Amino acid sequence: MSVLFPKWMNAFPTIAALAGVGGLTTAVAGFWYYATPKFWEVGYMPAQPGAGFNHQIHAGRLGMDCRYCHSNVERSAEANIPSASVCFGCHAEARLAKLAQSEVHRERTDFVREAYAGDASIPWTRVHKLPDYVRNFPHDVHVSAGVSCFSCHGQILSMPVVFQSQSISMSWCLDCHRSVRERPEEVLVPRDKVTNLVWVEEHLKQARQDPGKHRPAARLILESLRDAPPENCGACHY
Repeated sequence: MSVLFPKWMNAFPTIAALAGVGGLTTAVAGFWYYATPKFWEVGYMPAQPGAGFNHQIHAGRLGMDCRYCHSNVERSAEANIPSASVCFGCHAEARLAKLAQSEVHRERTDFVREAYAGDASIPWTRVHKLPDYVRNFPHDVHVSAGVSCFSCHGQILSMPVVFQSQSISMSWCLDCHRSVRERPEEVLVPRDKVTNLVWVEEHLKQARQDPGKHRPAARLILESLRDAPPENCGACHY
């Protein structure tokens, strides 16, 4: 009697099962990595009006404090963007003439003077945007708690064009809140240093290298807060 299937077919169910498990694992792993804010949103760098606002020059080289433009960050949930009048204060035609600015600089900042003359807002493109089902990130609460701009926005002083440096995903936020409880020295800084991004970057680097040295001071900051960072759903979701 002839054999209907060759002998090697006995191993087919095992091979098929392994291939199925391998394919499913690959699909899940790929989705887990690629379909996340860490992959799609980190590095997002939208084009801005005119030449944009060069943080590397303004905040870095000129040493402008974050709060000069984001003036309500300590008392409002929103980190407001400056009005055209704030920008015009430095880029008015009379001031440019006094400082003998180059024609290239004039052309790059014409959009500021045009917006001011037309009593219009500068249409900046938002970089950091949370989903609609998440409450706005309360900047005042975090700044008052000693969370530096650096922790969420990265080293903004080195960015000619601002880009999103963190995923701002739910897991990222929860990891930060848990770190405040367990390793506060990696997150919290003195309140008067929150916008000193050069100092903060070096301080957090040292804190990770030698947590025992910096932990007591960070614990004092944590103990001074009325409430520890929440981890319940209702803290961020409606």
